[in-house]
Amino acid sequence: MGWDAILKAEWLGPERARGYLLLLALVNAATLVFLLVTARDGIDRNGFLIGTDFISFWTSGRMLMRGAEVYDTLAHVAAQREFYTIPGEYTAFFYPPSFLPFVWPLGLMPYFPALAAWLLVTGAAWLIAMRGWFSALDLKGPAPVLIAAFPPVIVTLTHGQTSFLVAALLAGGLLLFGRRPWLAGVLIGLATIKPQLGLLVPVALLASGQWRSIVGAGVAAIGLAAFTAFAFGPQVWGDWFTITQTAGSAADSGSIGFAKMVSPFAGLRLVGVPSGLAIALQACVTLGVAAMVAWACWRRRFTPGMGALVLAGAPLATPFVLDYDLVLSAVPLAYLFARARADAFENGERITIAVVFASVAFARPLAINAGVPIMPLLLAALFVLVWRRVRREAPV
Repeated sequence: MGWDAILKAEWLGPERARGYLLLLALVNAATLVFLLVTARDGIDRNGFLIGTDFISFWTSGRMLMRGAEVYDTLAHVAAQREFYTIPGEYTAFFYPPSFLPFVWPLGLMPYFPALAAWLLVTGAAWLIAMRGWFSALDLKGPAPVLIAAFPPVIVTLTHGQTSFLVAALLAGGLLLFGRRPWLAGVLIGLATIKPQLGLLVPVALLASGQWRSIVGAGVAAIGLAAFTAFAFGPQVWGDWFTITQTAGSAADSGSIGFAKMVSPFAGLRLVGVPSGLAIALQACVTLGVAAMVAWACWRRRFTPGMGALVLAGAPLATPFVLDYDLVLSAVPLAYLFARARADAFENGERITIAVVFASVAFARPLAINAGVPIMPLLLAALFVLVWRRVRREAPV
């Protein structure tokens, strides 16, 4: 089989694709069921609490209820260990204070009801956003089997992470720019709870002249920050700025795990590139991706394709992004599939969609066991293909 045949991937027709999706959905479902069935008192077979990362959010909510200082690391460690922790392990809380209003209600509930409520509410928000995107792209669904087969979904569920919420805010905002610019701006402003994933949003908005959305985003972000200062005290912002140095050190040292991360920086560090050079190369990638987004959006009416391009570039533009954050890649994958189906698949599109869709299922094990970081390359391929399609859209 030659490279041309591999790139065209004509063997991956609709029936075979549906079969692979069903198989992947069954594997994901079986994995989740096995995790829950073999757990004892909420602790899995490896000694980890079900929901792993969620304990950080829940602990923060409990601390806010008591009036404790969330960004006091020693106090956070102590509060977390009141419920559960593996000796020597600690799930840190580095989110900005604008995230505190979202975690505060979690402290009203016991851990497992809070985890269930968090995943249900944020998961529903993401599904609503995805239904909007599918409708805008003239696609049916998304079908339950498609959702169940998407590996970032199960990674988010098992980690109790923020990925559904952030992806819903970004995807919803980017979809609404053309129809509801003020509401779109508000959603983008709320997405500042995880600011590193929105680095390309202002680039796209400024390039396309979305001034109402820019104002809306600014008002929402400032309003959320002001409300946080009023509700929890203005000192939380100073405390957070202090702790961000620790967050930067944790990312740079690899204590979070380069194999879990999917950025170009993490990939370079995993293969042994020195920190300074990896940061410099990451900066080059960030600037290059931002320039391509600006070029695609320059003085053009904002389209869903531009929104898909922003989300395709989001994990490339930041050094700190993990595999569960890739639930937001559902949007560029859907966009590329919709356009390719309408105009015929071109070289590389069909196979890229398939591999990127399934990649989170094997990327972390491959990085951990073989030291091979494939995600930055796959995400770069997806970004380039989406960019190529967006550039072909008629300028209006």
